[in-house]
Amino acid sequence: MALAKPYLDIPGTTIFDAEQSRKGYWLNQFCMSLLKPENRARFKADERAYLDEWPMNEAQKRAVLERDLNQAIAAGGNIYFLARIGATDGKSFQQMAASMTGMTEQEYKDMMLAGGRSPDGNRVVGEDGTAQAHRQPQGRGRPGWGC
Repeated sequence: MALAKPYLDIPGTTIFDAEQSRKGYWLNQFCMSLLKPENRARFKADERAYLDEWPMNEAQKRAVLERDLNQAIAAGGNIYFLARIGATDGKSFQQMAASMTGMTEQEYKDMMLAGGRSPDGNRVVGEDGTAQAHRQPQGRGRPGWGC
């Protein structure tokens, strides 16, 4: 019997639950491999070859290669594991988060310092706010997380 997931109605949000954990297991294991300097060097030398050593699906590999965090999260990636890719690229967490919103790093920083996005219009899908699922940027065409 499937569990009820009322949190699926949070716009622009993917909850990392047991199902996401199972889906992204190998993606997240790959990310953790980047803790070792020798693995980071191998990844940077030939990203595709290193990714092909992991039993990830093509969508997961493509999300990594394109540095598309939104797609990586949808494919089961956990942001805390995915941060290893950003660190390997020399990116800050703030730069990575900005790329997920379609904002520049400065715009993202200014928004967060001003208190973040308003919850008005962003509580449930269909409320037509700025974080609605159909409006989420996907990071395409922004190599290196657009930073």
